[in-house]
Amino acid sequence: MTRDEYIKAIDLLNLWARAYYTEDAPLASDEEYDSLYNKVLEYESQNKNEILEYSPTQKIGGAISDGFEKLAHINQMWSMEDIFNDDELISWLKRGEKAGFEFYCEPKFDGASLNLLYENGILKSAATRGDGIIGEDVTQNAKVIKSIPLKIDYTGKIEIRGEVVISKSDFDELNLERSKNGELPLANPRNAAAGSLRQLDSSIVAKRKLKFIPWDAGYNELGFKTHFEIMSFIRNLGFLQDSFIRVCKTKNEIAKAYDDLVAKRDDKEILMDGMVIRINLLSKCQELGYTVKFPRFMVAYKFKAVEKVTRLKDIALQVGRSGVVTPVGVLEPVEIDGAVVKNATLHNFDEIKRLGLMKNDFVNIIRSGDVIPKITSVYKDRRDGSQIEISRPTTCPVCGSHLLDEGVFVKCQNLDCKARVINSLIYFASKKCMNIDGLGEAIVKTLFEEGKIAKIPDIYNLKKEDLENLEGFKDKKIANLLNAINSSKNSPLYRFMTSLGIEHIGEVAAKKLDESFGLKWIDAKKDDFLNLDGFGEAMAESLVEFIETNMEKIINLTNIINPKPSVFETKNSVFSNKTVVITGTLSKSRDYFKDLLLENGAKVTNSVSKKTDFLLCGNEAGSKLENALKLGVKVIDESEFLKLLESEF
Repeated sequence: MTRDEYIKAIDLLNLWARAYYTEDAPLASDEEYDSLYNKVLEYESQNKNEILEYSPTQKIGGAISDGFEKLAHINQMWSMEDIFNDDELISWLKRGEKAGFEFYCEPKFDGASLNLLYENGILKSAATRGDGIIGEDVTQNAKVIKSIPLKIDYTGKIEIRGEVVISKSDFDELNLERSKNGELPLANPRNAAAGSLRQLDSSIVAKRKLKFIPWDAGYNELGFKTHFEIMSFIRNLGFLQDSFIRVCKTKNEIAKAYDDLVAKRDDKEILMDGMVIRINLLSKCQELGYTVKFPRFMVAYKFKAVEKVTRLKDIALQVGRSGVVTPVGVLEPVEIDGAVVKNATLHNFDEIKRLGLMKNDFVNIIRSGDVIPKITSVYKDRRDGSQIEISRPTTCPVCGSHLLDEGVFVKCQNLDCKARVINSLIYFASKKCMNIDGLGEAIVKTLFEEGKIAKIPDIYNLKKEDLENLEGFKDKKIANLLNAINSSKNSPLYRFMTSLGIEHIGEVAAKKLDESFGLKWIDAKKDDFLNLDGFGEAMAESLVEFIETNMEKIINLTNIINPKPSVFETKNSVFSNKTVVITGTLSKSRDYFKDLLLENGAKVTNSVSKKTDFLLCGNEAGSKLENALKLGVKVIDESEFLKLLESEF
């Protein structure tokens, strides 16, 4: 075989593989494929320096990783808002003036999200969703998934996003094989897909029969006007596609599509947990933008959860870091979707009263995906006299102090309550907060019980001699823990903010605060918070109250940790220290123009007021333009905006 014959053979093998694995229309017999494949393999064994990275032999697997490196996405990967009924669908449609637009509807497959990056037609990297900004580099594992092409017929840079899944039949075969080998069965197809993707040995991944189903493009240079066009383009590159795709114009058409998909739920080989609904027109998507958590232009209409009947044996009481005492139902174990359920959330004691729930009742429980199982109803007609009433607690189950009964919530007011302190410490050190490796739940409890830590600053005062005599703490473990604690200093400011456990302020909101205020966040006022895109009344009030109550503690902890704010270099320009609002459809996304304004010293807010200096206005502007004209705010279009940027300051 010559070099040219080798290249042609690879192209032919990839064509045959695409026809077999993604189009279900084989172009060659297994014998023909295997014969040509072996010839390619023989050529590569003799010419190891000439192996093409998109050769099908690279899908065998065998690379073993020590762990996964971090990999940033070019464009952020977002989660989706969930809705569960027609009333919530109607409410979502009314938000953001969505009437009159087309909606792209497709199944929401239940697997693990993956972001593929192609450059010059070659698969360069693959990363898990992670926190939406940075994921784990699983490129070697992605390469062995047969429905992920190593080469595509497109040379532009593009992120192709989708779900890694495993079919129900392949999942059953996998568990059958595991049982034969004396291994524990995997819980469900979703966990099997996610767990397989994170295997360190790619040869194991290659055997798992994973599939990749695309659902969007991240960064791209395609220039299409609709999501339908993007997805048609991606699927024509050789990716799998599901037969169920609907473009709908009305609420009734969307509801009909949802009902049709529900009817196909059991027949689908891939596990689904709902239907994705998104605006088809990309310019409208750009106009609507994002909250701090979700895109405003798309939503997941979830299927009704799987229901089972079991018995409530008891009520356990959990005390959280905020002092709220939460009742948890202790159940007779029952299997739902491959998972054994032993506990169910009850939210609060008003929920117990609403349900009329008693101990030993037969109850109906639901579980959907990763959602914590929930008791939905009680079978009162099946009571046999063994039932016992559930009373609201008056004393803390952990510290014994008197509880404050606020109606909906019952709270332990003791700041020194063991449960409150431990849960606060666990949360502070957790992965999404300060990410102190080695300081997990068990270690925190041990250090607390041994009197080594009682509050957050104590973590940073730990010394080798404090840990030497503790069970299980050897020199290496001690050194690793102390290094991890020290490394958490100088952490990003948003992680520090998240770790404080401020109500309504999670990682995404903390990043917004970091970007907007830096270390001056503790000096900001309520109106400053309300001006942030995606921040509402509850978030702003929670921040103000927390800062006022804990100002001294925040400052002391800041001095210990020295968190680093996000650094944004700003230029002096016409927009320096000016307040700007963006509205309407522009040539690029609102985030693009927002970043440009921030780089030029502007403050970008979400609503027009007397304090607004400029309204950057695109096509199809609505109420913000009307308000700006009434208030005499200077309105500029995109061309005028660019001229002002270029003008001398």
